[in-house]
Amino acid sequence: MFSGLSNFPPGLFQQSQYKEKIYKPTFFSILNMVKRTGTQLKSLKELIIDLKKTDVAIWKRIAKDLEKPTRIRREANLYKIDKFARKDESVVVPGKVLSIGEISKPITIAAFRFSDEAKRKISDKKGKAISIAELLKTNPKGSKVRIIG
Repeated sequence: MFSGLSNFPPGLFQQSQYKEKIYKPTFFSILNMVKRTGTQLKSLKELIIDLKKTDVAIWKRIAKDLEKPTRIRREANLYKIDKFARKDESVVVPGKVLSIGEISKPITIAAFRFSDEAKRKISDKKGKAISIAELLKTNPKGSKVRIIG
């Protein structure tokens, strides 16, 4: 043993003292665990299945993001979309598009949900607000698609 540890009482660093501190689940802690049910929206379930059927990595990534709970799902404001979107690209928000800010160029934005004000601002600038399912049908290879959120 090290000479510096000789000042401590014997048996202080024995492993047996820590065996009782290991977490053991009790009957009540098992009852309190919540089973994850996934989304209850039929349209969202169908969209996730369609996205997973493709062999394209970007659609599988969007499906993974849409499977998350609503409180974790992505949200993006228009100013953020305008900042990162390029001219000939489509933008996907796997969540909701919110109306804070303005867009300066016509952009095709696909999202699971849009606020009413965001849809109005997009259409005023000659942009398109479409669903993710519509973008999947028009662009199955996922070329020139950017995920924002």
